[in-house]
Amino acid sequence: MQEKKLHELEHHPVGSLMWRYFWPAFIGVMANSLYNIIDRIFIGQFVGPEALSGVTAVFPVMVIMMAFGMLIGSGGSVRLSLNLGRKDFEQASKVVGNTVVLVVLVSGTVTFLGFAIKDPMLRLFGATDVTMNYANDYLNYILWGVVLHEIGFSVNALIRAEGNAQLAMISMLISAGINIPLDALFIIHFNMGVGGAALATIISMACLSVWVFIHFRSKRSVVKLEWKYLGLDKKIVLAIVSVGLAPFAMQIANSVVQALFNINLIKYGSDLAVGAMGIIMSVAVIIIMSIVALNMASQPIIGYNYGARNFDRVKQTLKTSIFIATVISLGAWGLIELFPRPVISLFVADSPEIMKYGKEGLRYYLMALPVIGFQVVAGNYFQSVGKAGKAIFLSLLRQVIVLIPLLIILPKVLGLTGVWISGPIADVVASIITALFLVQEWKRLKNVSGTLSHR
Repeated sequence: MQEKKLHELEHHPVGSLMWRYFWPAFIGVMANSLYNIIDRIFIGQFVGPEALSGVTAVFPVMVIMMAFGMLIGSGGSVRLSLNLGRKDFEQASKVVGNTVVLVVLVSGTVTFLGFAIKDPMLRLFGATDVTMNYANDYLNYILWGVVLHEIGFSVNALIRAEGNAQLAMISMLISAGINIPLDALFIIHFNMGVGGAALATIISMACLSVWVFIHFRSKRSVVKLEWKYLGLDKKIVLAIVSVGLAPFAMQIANSVVQALFNINLIKYGSDLAVGAMGIIMSVAVIIIMSIVALNMASQPIIGYNYGARNFDRVKQTLKTSIFIATVISLGAWGLIELFPRPVISLFVADSPEIMKYGKEGLRYYLMALPVIGFQVVAGNYFQSVGKAGKAIFLSLLRQVIVLIPLLIILPKVLGLTGVWISGPIADVVASIITALFLVQEWKRLKNVSGTLSHR
């Protein structure tokens, strides 16, 4: 099993291998994204638009939780791929053990800090007197499930990195399949409101955590989770964190940006404008997660072959990923431009104010979608090959260096329209700068590949 997985990473045709890895990753991330999206649909339809706005105020907190999961899970998966490419199986086993211990310690700390600063944090992220009770009820449950959420997300990334893409997909399907009926049970039947949605999420993540641990103790795993490797090795921890810093920084920046959006939407719109933003972000998540699935499919191939110094295969994978990401982005953009009303109605059917804010915001905020696919894939490449510095810079470029100043300046000049158009302007600027970085890297790969072929 082990030799077969590694052989296909190095020799199987890139196009068919990416497809084999993409569709399970796509189904998996879509299932994962359904946690928040299905919650919002049930809350918007059965609790009310104000409750939807309250849960949207919790979204930046959940982004911070996800940031710590990505810090460890993404960093661990990249290091696992690179070590497998070098045929260093003992080091790969140590990476798995260190990742598990690290995620438990970090998520426990996040839980404690979350409860300590919960109320001021929710106020900072846009909860008002009207929506605070909803936000507080939802977050109380979510914080108790941080450890389960982080374990499920991070360890499942390791399953994908070892070449078990279909199993990683099944993991997420099992979790989502538990979450959705529990949403209906707790919200509709037991009338638990937003707390029921959060409880459903925690239970489903508990099931995912058990599932991923069973895998790494089974014969199906390429790398085993062994007791002797459960510990913290300073060098391995630093290696994991150095790579994971890029997606971590991007997620933290996402949280700050979401807070700024919520504050500006309340100032220049209303509480219901925040609810509309929650719908828009749900739509954006579906599109971005499609491209993230593409990154998940390409990361083991790029990481393994970069570690094996097979740079022609690295270039071929990167080029294929950029093409597919652009097609996805263009298709999504066309659908949004043509059918904004049905998208909004899926979440809230009887709120004219949310419909007004949602249609305007959806078209403005996502009008730069055609370039986002390239931007996300190109930035992920530098993370996949362990170039942490460039990956961190490109991650922060859009969310911090460009977008935050725009969110401070443009609303003062253009009001609510300035809030909506900050995102697409940042996307275009970030894409141009990312392209410059990638052109340089492409030339370097071409030169190195040529040198190796002449040896």
